[in-house]
Order: sequence, then structure tokens, then C-alpha cells
Amino acid sequence: MQFWDVFKSPVAVTGMVALFLAQLFKVPFGYWRTKQVDWSLLLDSGGMPSSHSALISSITTAIGFYVGWGSPLFALAFALAIIVVYDATGVRRQAGLQAARINLIVHEIIETGKVPEQEWEKLRESIGHSPAEAFAGVLFGIAIAVVIRLLMPPA
Repeated sequence: MQFWDVFKSPVAVTGMVALFLAQLFKVPFGYWRTKQVDWSLLLDSGGMPSSHSALISSITTAIGFYVGWGSPLFALAFALAIIVVYDATGVRRQAGLQAARINLIVHEIIETGKVPEQEWEKLRESIGHSPAEAFAGVLFGIAIAVVIRLLMPPA
């Protein structure tokens, strides 16, 4: 078995396509929100849609299609999907909100001259997802799995 054999697996193809397209769609959604093209969104971990949610939901759905909805592998994938989406909307989102508050506090301190600006590195604020971004990612991932299932029917 060679590395390239992974592209013969509809489950792997589904995950790769969902992840790539979700990241790609962040650019037009970002433009719609800010009216500026931001190519850095291609590598960003936050934003609309959630690529983490799209990846895990597409793989979970594909496992259901190709391995079976009652299989232990589907049950495992489903459990992991719940954890990933919860983490994206919970822990990672809260970390991003905390980073925004810390950045605001430090900005105020810098303006008063108590901390030199060159000593501060701004924290990343966009690391989590709103529930809507995660839900959009889940729906997107399921849709990609359905399309791949139609394009790559089981043998």
C-alpha cells in the first residue's frame, strides 16, 4: 500500500474535499462581512464555515454511508464529531473571547504609556467558532459527503 492509495478511499476524499472547500469559502464569507478580501483566512482556524466541523461531519457521514450506520466505527466517529464541534464552539471560542479582552486591556495600558508597545505581541482572537459557524460547517460537511457518495458509489 502506498500513500497515494488514500485518494482511493471515499471517506478520505470526502474529508479532504470538505476541509479544503470550507477553508476556501472563508474568503468570500470574510469579504461579505468586512468588504475586504483577506487571503489569510485560507489558513485561519476561525470563521465561517467551521472547517473543523465540516471535516469531522463529512468523515462521520461518509463512514455511515460506506461502512454502515450501525458500525462501531460510525459510533466512534459520531462521538468524536460531538467532541470536535463542542470544542470549536466552547473551549476554543472562549479562548478567543478572552484573547480579545486581554488585547483590549493591553491596548489601553499601552496608550497610557505604562507598557511599551514593542514588548506586546497581540493574541490571536479568531480561534473558535460561533454556534452558527459550527452548524454551517456540519451542514457543509454532510452535503460534501452526500456529493462524494453520489460520485463514488460503493463497489
